[in-house]
Amino acid sequence: MMMKTFVYRRKDVTEQELMDYSAFCQLLPGASSTQTLTLIGYKRGGVVLAMLTLIIWTLPACLLMSLFSFFPLRYTGVFRFIGPMTIGFLAFAAQRAFRISIRNTITRVILLISTLATFLLFKWPWILPILLVCGGFVTNISSRRIPQVEVLPKKIKWGNIWLFAIIFIVAGASSELARRNDWPNRRPIMVFENTYRFGSLVFGGGNVLMPMMYEQFVARPQSQQLLQRNPHIIRIGQQDFYTGWGMVRAIPGPVFSVAAYMGGVALKDKGTSWQILGCFVGATGIFLPSALLVLFFYPIWHNLKKYALVYRALEGINAVVVGIMVAAALYMMKDFQTASWKDISLNIAVIGVTWLLLLFSKLPSPVIVFLWLGLGWAYLLV
Repeated sequence: MMMKTFVYRRKDVTEQELMDYSAFCQLLPGASSTQTLTLIGYKRGGVVLAMLTLIIWTLPACLLMSLFSFFPLRYTGVFRFIGPMTIGFLAFAAQRAFRISIRNTITRVILLISTLATFLLFKWPWILPILLVCGGFVTNISSRRIPQVEVLPKKIKWGNIWLFAIIFIVAGASSELARRNDWPNRRPIMVFENTYRFGSLVFGGGNVLMPMMYEQFVARPQSQQLLQRNPHIIRIGQQDFYTGWGMVRAIPGPVFSVAAYMGGVALKDKGTSWQILGCFVGATGIFLPSALLVLFFYPIWHNLKKYALVYRALEGINAVVVGIMVAAALYMMKDFQTASWKDISLNIAVIGVTWLLLLFSKLPSPVIVFLWLGLGWAYLLV
């Protein structure tokens, strides 16, 4: 769609420029489609047009997901199959990523270790960034697969990312101070810190964002030890979580807009005005790092891309990403074990059918979502 609109019809960028933008954005954490569009706006009109492009692109989806956060809970029976359907989407994404990213022995080893580590330590918040860093380091040990063939012509000015780093540090410090000092009304600060961290660390798009959010908002709050240390931690119910991820698949726009929904649900108990604030903070937090990273890093991209170590690191990072997706699917399936055998069998069937539809049919994702919503409504009536 970008090629058709911005290259062939409007001629805002050339085909090579668009491919270069896309390759660059795949190397960055955050929403790659959003970053690509932001770069097109940046090329045509500088920072101002880039930010307007970002807002216009994200606004419709964020407004829709914000509205979904107000959805009456009494109708959640309609979403009976959305949870296992979401796992089916994740399993399909993991299979597709496996074919692209797992190509040799070292990536297979990284996949296995990252899957086991993520599954066993899912409630530990640092396991995902540590695995990503370690994956990038391990594939840089050997230079045989991707040798360095060019020398960097001039030194990179890393100071260009100071604003991104300052916001990251201030958000983390403010959230920790709010927790330690028991600040009243501190939840918006925590929502911003969580979503800004997600937007800063997610490699692989929405399919990796989902397990990160599940770990933060659903899995971690189940730890009694954590609750004793932080009784006011943000908690989102499993059904609410699955509902949000099911609906974001059914609407147009960036998948990262699910943060608007999560922010609204996180502050839902404090009233409508707080819930609207939560939607705004969640959407801002998730997309802000994507914009800052792409605008600050792109001027040095033509130097950075000559480093083979970047591509070697990406090989390991992508292998870790696949492992995270596999582990997340298995971890979420673990939640089914408390149900009856009938419900377990039904959930597994929904996962399998969703995966088969994505693999063999040409049905768009929104159609599959509405199919399961319709079946959930029928199941509720029965």
